Amino acid sequence: MNLLLDTCTFLWLIWDEPKIRPAMRERLTDPGNRLFLSTISLWEATAKYAAGRLEVRASGPAWRHFIEQREAHEIEPLPLDDASVGHVETLPFIHKDPFDRLLICQAIEHGMGIVTPDDHIRRYPVKTVWD
Repeated sequence: MNLLLDTCTFLWLIWDEPKIRPAMRERLTDPGNRLFLSTISLWEATAKYAAGRLEVRASGPAWRHFIEQREAHEIEPLPLDDASVGHVETLPFIHKDPFDRLLICQAIEHGMGIVTPDDHIRRYPVKTVWD
């Protein structure tokens, strides 16, 4: 299955946070699943770091650290495309977070599930995964 990691899931994964339970970790390491990280999540994490809302333990720029971690965890990049941006126009306004709204649109447009603990995202017509 193609799985799009939301931003907090990606950060918890690379920082080995216990918030990701063992069953979810098994899914994330299952070779039958392909993991993706959106450019939107890189943007969000970098913006939070720049605003002082996220601590990054890295020797260089935060954005480069996130890319290095994405590669180290064999997570594929998912660029933002026109169809996903266009989908925002018809997406119900249940959730106000613009980053999450774009991730939802990407998942729908690309037929992916989103790995997220976010209850707001679960209210959309998109497959969510969180064990």
